[in-house]
Amino acid sequence: MNKLKIALFALLAVFVFTGCSIKKNDTDLIKVNNTVITKSEYDNAYASVTSNQMFAQMGIDLKNDMDNFFSLMMRDKVVSELIIKALLNEEMEKNKISVSKEELANAEKEIIGRYGGSKEQLMQVLKLNGVSYEKFKKDIEDEIKLKKFVDSIAMVSVGESEAKKYYNENQDKFKYPKRVRASHILIAANPEQYKAKLRNENKNITNEELIEKTQEYMNAQLKVAKEIQAKVKKSPSSFAVVAKEKSQDTASALRGGDLGFFAKEEMVEPFANKAFSMAPNTISEVVQTPYGYHIIMVTDRQEAGTYSFEQSKKDIINYLESQDKVDILKNKIETLRKDAKIHYFDENYDPENIQKKIRAAAKDNPELSQSFANQNQQNK
Repeated sequence: MNKLKIALFALLAVFVFTGCSIKKNDTDLIKVNNTVITKSEYDNAYASVTSNQMFAQMGIDLKNDMDNFFSLMMRDKVVSELIIKALLNEEMEKNKISVSKEELANAEKEIIGRYGGSKEQLMQVLKLNGVSYEKFKKDIEDEIKLKKFVDSIAMVSVGESEAKKYYNENQDKFKYPKRVRASHILIAANPEQYKAKLRNENKNITNEELIEKTQEYMNAQLKVAKEIQAKVKKSPSSFAVVAKEKSQDTASALRGGDLGFFAKEEMVEPFANKAFSMAPNTISEVVQTPYGYHIIMVTDRQEAGTYSFEQSKKDIINYLESQDKVDILKNKIETLRKDAKIHYFDENYDPENIQKKIRAAAKDNPELSQSFANQNQQNK
């Protein structure tokens, strides 16, 4: 059933309305009808999508080498998203799509409900993720506007008979394997991330110093984890309280470390192997994964089975409606783009030129060529 929990706006992440800061003497890059996209707006959007540490760990420089394959792919993605954003903003303004204070308050209340009904907990999550409360509210407003815009194009409604048909024709999607429910406390410790941090702080650090300091860090984190494990092993009833205070998995920490039910393949191997070997209401020794050191408490087990239609109906209807809305919005965007007058002040940001460079960069690498082909297919 979890496979069906698809939100329209998770699927359409390209349409998130990220803010931008306008600088004095800014450079115009692209004009979409009457909307100008500036260099600072592009730079902010590019920085947002390339800030993931994964790229640095893979040795991919997306900030300084602007003509490598991956940088070009990111440029193509960002330019496309900014053009779509401009087209949608223009169309919503034309159709007077707005959000009332009441709608905004209700949406915020619903989101707060996901965090135990506590605004304080929500604020903590926002802070840990580097998101301001003002940015959070702006994102909610933009999401509501987008939903209302889709509804203004065509109302979508999926009935029980359609949901039942989908359920009967997709039985495999509603089966679940043997699962366990567990809570954990994480003490984050990734040696590669720590090495990258040390290199950023000290460009002249030697390999020997890097290895030594990283090992010291890992040992210190393991010591913290062992101390916490001894504490909760002695008093299992304190696990949830300790998880809220100490776990560095901020999402589960808010729930006392609870991860809910999960199948073995949903977790990294060391974590899964340990959790599935434990009896309910037992606490593990410290388990190491690429994320760090975990103390696991299994709270329940569940044999394999199938969700009933009644259990699945709401998710199926949401899923089918989301799929219909995705198609409606994609078709609308395609129409808007065909009818739009788009001028590129700088040819380096013209998608045709970007894609020529991508093909040239991928020319001698079949894997990159296939990746580019797949990306283009997804964008159609």
